[in-house]
Amino acid sequence: MNCPNCGAQLPDDAAFCYKCGSRISSSGGRSQQAGGGSGPGMGGAPGPSSPVSAKSEQVIAPSGATSLKCPSCGAPIAPKFGEMVITCEYCGSGITLGTQGWTGVQKQTMLPMKVGTVDEVNSIIRPMMDKGLLHRHLQESSTQEEMNLSYVPYWIVSVSARTTVVTVNQAAQIGQTVTTAALMGVILGGVGGGFGGGGGRGGGRRRIFGVRRVGSVGLPFGGFSLPKIGAFGMGTGYGRGGMTKTEQMDANYNFPVVALKALTDYQPRGYQFDLGGRTLFDITKIPKSIKVLNGDISEDVAKSQAKTLVDQLQSENAHAKYHMIQQMKTDSDVGDVELLHAPIWFVRYDHKGKKIVLVVDASSGRLINSIGL
Repeated sequence: MNCPNCGAQLPDDAAFCYKCGSRISSSGGRSQQAGGGSGPGMGGAPGPSSPVSAKSEQVIAPSGATSLKCPSCGAPIAPKFGEMVITCEYCGSGITLGTQGWTGVQKQTMLPMKVGTVDEVNSIIRPMMDKGLLHRHLQESSTQEEMNLSYVPYWIVSVSARTTVVTVNQAAQIGQTVTTAALMGVILGGVGGGFGGGGGRGGGRRRIFGVRRVGSVGLPFGGFSLPKIGAFGMGTGYGRGGMTKTEQMDANYNFPVVALKALTDYQPRGYQFDLGGRTLFDITKIPKSIKVLNGDISEDVAKSQAKTLVDQLQSENAHAKYHMIQQMKTDSDVGDVELLHAPIWFVRYDHKGKKIVLVVDASSGRLINSIGL
């Protein structure tokens, strides 16, 4: 049947029009605008914490269902084995498999595609591959095996991280080490002079020191003793008297977790998408020639992965900033989650038997990550 409001072709049992958002009554007539005019076709970037869709969290099918209906337009959906995130091919609404069963995705957005041609992506890749003296003409001397553009689902997980770092005061540590080394040089120099015998410099004269024994080593009495050797240098003051300092590293992330297990090798690490230009997901804005991928990683799993990856990123940032870390602890809070569809270029080369893979954000033109480069 066709939408009585805009004329778009719809499944016979559609509840909403995917194009204009009109609710379709059982008699085929238009009853009202779905969501008060905030459907997928309305555009507009959602706020950081505002809902981007009005889909109900009600379970629409049990987890073992082999067929179900889209909660927005009523179109039939047949989940494939392992799929946990599915985009309706009619209206673009997303559903996800959770512990209670299949439910509608509450927040679903997309990034605009700005790098849409092969020439454009090649102009970005060439300087990346040819960077450095050893990589001159790397792209020209490599065989391109694959180049494709797809809309890839990412769970965007809001994570607030607080990392406490206990660092070693390097200046104080070095100062203590130098002082102790100089002191030992004086002590051991005196001991050497005291036991040098007549064969060394100064003719047969030698200075006589009173000594005491510590183990089998003779030491002078004059108020000096040999300091103990600490784990991070000489002296007994490590960890005391201003030798350590506590630092705080706080950061907020909109961390992307790729929702497809087959692409986990290309999981972003320190990369974050530019979410300022995102809009409500509208499948009609994506050319038919570009595939919209489904996912097989659930929202709950994505939350756990985001927390783990943020902890790792905080650790890497701390070690890059502080060279001597005695102790570190990170506490992370996971907040809102949304499903983002991002246009991604996957480019693969063969260079003398070595595989090179580049993953490029087709919205910003930036490199997400690379393998073999």
